[in-house]
Formats: sequence, structure tokens, C-alpha cells
Amino acid sequence: MRCPFCAHEDSQVKDSRPSEDGAAIRRRRQCEACGARFTTFERVQLRDLTVVKKNGEREPFDRDKLARAIGHATRKRDIAADKIDRMVTGIQRRLETQGDEVKSAEIGEAVMDGLKALDHVAYIRFASIYKDFSEPGHFAEIAESVEKEASPAPPRDKLL
Repeated sequence: MRCPFCAHEDSQVKDSRPSEDGAAIRRRRQCEACGARFTTFERVQLRDLTVVKKNGEREPFDRDKLARAIGHATRKRDIAADKIDRMVTGIQRRLETQGDEVKSAEIGEAVMDGLKALDHVAYIRFASIYKDFSEPGHFAEIAESVEKEASPAPPRDKLL
């Protein structure tokens, strides 16, 4: 593993252990040249995914790009980083089991589903970009739909 500080080719693994969610291996390394310590993570990749965009272009799936998009939606929200990482891992696993190619719309819908369960404000933020809101009324519509789903049903005796 190349050292991120001095770019030396060799480093020594000092400690290995599974990550908190068990989806990766965390390795503490030390550069043999400069002595700097750094951490790497290894994740299982079931297959190489290709994302088919709306315009037909194809590009390799980028886990970091997915995490950044979710990070923008959840910014300044009180959501633990490990919850976001588990969500990204879950989406990636689901996509990898579907085949070698995945449409960008499928990724967007998976993120929408995950954010809706995680945080309603983050869901609305992501939806505003993903659904390409062009008018303020679109925000109101989606906020109302989220509010209806989130509010508990009134007691049956009050309906009568």
C-alpha cells in the first residue's frame, strides 16, 4: 500500500480488525520510509458495477460519489456517520446483486428509500435535487406527503 504522506510503495500492517458494522476490514499501517501511520479499509466488492445514466452514458459505480450525495443531503443533521455508511453499504450490496449494470434512476430511488427511513429533512433535500424541483410548490407537495406518512393515524373512535 502506497504511503499517502511520502508515496513510498511499502507499508507494514500494524493492526487489523473488522469495522464496527462488519462490512469492512480496518487496517492500521506504518510507512517503512517515513514512519507515518495511516488507516485503510478493505471492503468486499461482489462485482464491478456500471452505471447507465439518463443520457445513455456509462460510467463505473463510485461508492464515494454515492456517499458524497448522501452526505450533502444529511449535512448539519444529527445523523451518525456509521448510519450513513451502513446505508451506503446496503445500497451498494443491493445493486451488486441485481447485475453488472444499474440505471442511475435505480440508485436515486434506493437513496430516496433509505433517506426516507433515516431522516425526513435529508429525504426532502435529496428529493429536491433528484426530482429536479423547479417551483416552491414542489417542496410543499413532498413535505406534505412526508408529513402524512410520518404522522400516526388518528384513533379509530375519533373518526366516527
